[in-house]
Amino acid sequence: QVQVVESGGGLVQPGGSLRLSCAASGIIFSGFRMGWYRQAPGKQRELVALITTGGSTNYADFVKGRFIISRDSAKKTADLQMNSLRPEDTAVYYCNAHNIFQATLDYWGPGTQVTVSS
Repeated sequence: QVQVVESGGGLVQPGGSLRLSCAASGIIFSGFRMGWYRQAPGKQRELVALITTGGSTNYADFVKGRFIISRDSAKKTADLQMNSLRPEDTAVYYCNAHNIFQATLDYWGPGTQVTVSS
């Protein structure tokens, strides 16, 4: 059974940092591109960062220079280090595992809340 589970969300002050982690099980991790998305109240879900099976990364403009995505194939995890957080980063953050060979194999976690507020 495939599971994708996020952890590490919480409340942080503006300018602070958080590290989100995504643990995947039941998949051959090396065949999956991993991504982090977020959805704020009243807004559509949007891409935050992607990391390919080869380790290449892609970031949304609004997080470039502040967030870093990484993956650990041995642990089957994909982390998102978030620095210099802003109130507008407040959202539910979702992890996505997308198979690069079969697009129908696409899995989402339940999400983790990140709130940036003083």
